[in-house]
Amino acid sequence: MDLQLTGKVALITGSTGGIGLAIARGLAAEGAQVIITGRTEGRIQEARAAIQAAVPQANVRGVAVDFGKPEEVAALLREVNAVDILVNNVGIFDPKPFVEIPDEEWLHFFEVNVMSGVRLSRHYFPQMLANDWGRIIFISSESGLQIPEEMIHYGTTKTAQLAVARGLAELTKGTSVTVNSVLPGPTASEGVQEFIGKMAAEGKTPKEAEHEFFRDARPSSLLQRFATTEEVANMVVYLSSPLASATNGASVRVDGGVIRSIG
Repeated sequence: MDLQLTGKVALITGSTGGIGLAIARGLAAEGAQVIITGRTEGRIQEARAAIQAAVPQANVRGVAVDFGKPEEVAALLREVNAVDILVNNVGIFDPKPFVEIPDEEWLHFFEVNVMSGVRLSRHYFPQMLANDWGRIIFISSESGLQIPEEMIHYGTTKTAQLAVARGLAELTKGTSVTVNSVLPGPTASEGVQEFIGKMAAEGKTPKEAEHEFFRDARPSSLLQRFATTEEVANMVVYLSSPLASATNGASVRVDGGVIRSIG
């Protein structure tokens, strides 16, 4: 299937690893011009090499930026003035008891997980409306609907992303611009691999650790395993394409069936 993305310019935040890297690789494979971001030049060069190894014809470049610093986001916007596709993927998480999360950490989580997408969307959204075409996708999480007790601050930011995305979608009526959210479930990203590695270090095999996680922490999962980053990226790449023109204002689940509601 031709997703008609050749020549489209796509910016993916937080894309030197995990889901973001898989999205960048998928868009590059479909012919999009890809701009990746990471916090260091070293990570960007590693990710760029990985994409080009998988997609030799890839058109990819990178910009170093810390999305927790508004001045660096402003510099990114000066360097990358216009895009066709914006994927707000960057995010941080940290399991921590609610009473131990200080104000500073709450604010930092909102800076990175929410305000990064707000700032970028505020810049690119008017251009997309003027061009009568564009795609903005927020990578939220099933944790935005089912707030995890061990990461309440993280879950709250993911809920906020859903609200921002739906609100922006309301402003696209009658245009060819769409704004959607994607809700991954437990996914085998780098952070999850580290988590499983720690459990394995406690005497469990990675398979046993994965089984224990889904038995105890995500028993409603129908997949009963971690999704691959590519499985999430496949949905994002499709939503980025002209073929997804009738999907707008949606919260699209790639959660392995963790969320039980049918609404």
